[in-house]
Amino acid sequence: MKNIVVIGAGKIGSTIARLLIHSGDYHVTLADRSRQQLDHMEANPALNLAEVDIADHAALVRLLSGKFAVLSAAPFHLTIAIAEAAADAGVHYLDLTEDVESTRRVKAIAASASTAFIPQCGLAPGFISIVANDLASRFDKLDSVRMRVGALPQYPSNALNYNLTWSTDGVINEYIEPCEAIVDGQLIEVPALEEREEFSLDGVTYEAFNTSGGLGTLCETLKDKVRTLNYRTIRYPGHAAIMKALLSDLGLRHRRDVLKDILEHALPSTMQDVVIIFVTVSGWKNGRLVQETYANKVYSAVVAGRMMSAIQITTASSICAVLDMLAKDELPTKGFVRQEDIGLDMFLDSRFGHYYAQKAYGEKIAG
Repeated sequence: MKNIVVIGAGKIGSTIARLLIHSGDYHVTLADRSRQQLDHMEANPALNLAEVDIADHAALVRLLSGKFAVLSAAPFHLTIAIAEAAADAGVHYLDLTEDVESTRRVKAIAASASTAFIPQCGLAPGFISIVANDLASRFDKLDSVRMRVGALPQYPSNALNYNLTWSTDGVINEYIEPCEAIVDGQLIEVPALEEREEFSLDGVTYEAFNTSGGLGTLCETLKDKVRTLNYRTIRYPGHAAIMKALLSDLGLRHRRDVLKDILEHALPSTMQDVVIIFVTVSGWKNGRLVQETYANKVYSAVVAGRMMSAIQITTASSICAVLDMLAKDELPTKGFVRQEDIGLDMFLDSRFGHYYAQKAYGEKIAG
């Protein structure tokens, strides 16, 4: 049984802990600075609770020392402190961050580390990169890779058509920070909330727009190999316009704490959500222009004996699947590991990856 530290006892961190404990192969120490958050976890012989301040580097290193890995489900601004402690403690490091700059710094830390550093192990970035890279590998020559993901309420009931289903800090960050993209073969940055588009899936209309971080390291991986690469977040129509008014017209992009307070007091959370994953890749096979698509919906369900939201299931199962592969030596055990280094079939065949199992591939020949 491997000893794991999960940092962050919120919605996602507690779900990760429950999945790992339920597997029977891991002993989990769940760490958070909030005793109130920790006390929400039910007792289990395979669980320890630890109240820790991430800012206390020495205390964090002591907590991590002797463990197999640390999984960070903490807010993105704590990423570097946890990664540095993991390097000093000599443990493997996995996180869920969508923040581009944090990932760059994790990569720098990994360069001299004796263990594996695997950031962006969630849904997007994370699983979406594994899917996109798998599709892209099937082509002789690539033209475009378009990635769309959204975690949405099944029953929207407010003007934003949205409920809080994961980190409020993360949502705000991806709506503000610049977004990487490849346009006409050039790696550039584009503004968040722009380039809005509409599409329909199963008779429902959605909008999608630029958000930061969802591409993970794919821009670097596919640079000089693809003409167009972009990532957009899926929402119900009308969401982007209201968020742009809040962030730009009212200036709340400069007052993130105020916006967070507004959202958390105005938008209820929900367990009745759906995660939509939609990846389209086009290019040439045997001289013909071809398009392949991965489309999938994951709904909230009972997992490990508890009702879990779709975003909890998809995010937590992704990082747990990567941990399992690392524990089985199916991934590199030293240095920086990209999500696209992970095979899609290997991921989906894992005990945690099966939560994504209702996959659907489509192929269309153009021209």
